[in-house]
Amino acid sequence: MTATLTEQPAATQQPATSAVTGRTRDSEKLFNRIALGVVIALAVLWLVPLLWALATSVRPAQEVVTDPTGWFTAHPTLSAYGDLFAKGKLPYWYANSFITSALTTVLTVVAGSLAAFALSQTRFRGRRSMYLLLLAGLMVPGQVLMIPQFLTLQEAGLLNTYWGVVLPQVPNVVAVFVFKQFFDGIPRELIDAARADGAGYLRTYWQIVMPVSKPVVSAVSIFVFVGVWNNFLWPLLVVTDPEMMTLPVGLTSVQDVFGVPYAQLMASCVLGAIPLIAVFTLFQRHIVEGIQGTGLK
Repeated sequence: MTATLTEQPAATQQPATSAVTGRTRDSEKLFNRIALGVVIALAVLWLVPLLWALATSVRPAQEVVTDPTGWFTAHPTLSAYGDLFAKGKLPYWYANSFITSALTTVLTVVAGSLAAFALSQTRFRGRRSMYLLLLAGLMVPGQVLMIPQFLTLQEAGLLNTYWGVVLPQVPNVVAVFVFKQFFDGIPRELIDAARADGAGYLRTYWQIVMPVSKPVVSAVSIFVFVGVWNNFLWPLLVVTDPEMMTLPVGLTSVQDVFGVPYAQLMASCVLGAIPLIAVFTLFQRHIVEGIQGTGLK
């Protein structure tokens, strides 16, 4: 009798637990479906303009003038791309964009990680105040600094040079913040052990910290590269030589050369987007790992 009485509550609790588990699973499935629907909707909103630009770029100019919003053509052609390569300076623009983006990315990663290492793994008076002052720089619009930077580069003779485009874009507070968030998660014992073995701060940074920071380095590198590649205003101010223009600046001259040719304009947009799509497609896993490693959710 006693055994029966003690087993009865467990028997009654099991269906209740199963019901709760079932409701939890149903709510998770519903949430996943809603999330998937939102992702698909956002993907469609992002892809439609790109697909329309691609469709317009292969339409004959006469059809585009007659029906600018059309999607399909019975006579696709690559003449718009041929005109861009024949009359524009796309090889120069691509090369300039790649060189300036790569240089800025390397220098930003080095400078940002060094600053973050000092703020995260060293102890000195005023460290917290310096970090807060650095973050306060995010509230200063970049446009406010353009005139002083332009005048400085003009005095230094760096206009129409790669360094004139690169150097003002190297200081990046966001990169320092992301690196610091990641470095804060590195066990302090690892740094202390390296210091106890006689390693200096620079050696600790290079041989201990950076090898375990590959995910965040990849994420910061990709975001900086894409940002510099798409930057339009600053290269427009410091570069006037057509052969030194970056791709976004050079593509604006397409309208001056061709009037308002929608096919050529869309072809230039497609050519400008291809490298960025390739970067995100190849390195999307590193972006996710880097963001997860910094604790930014």
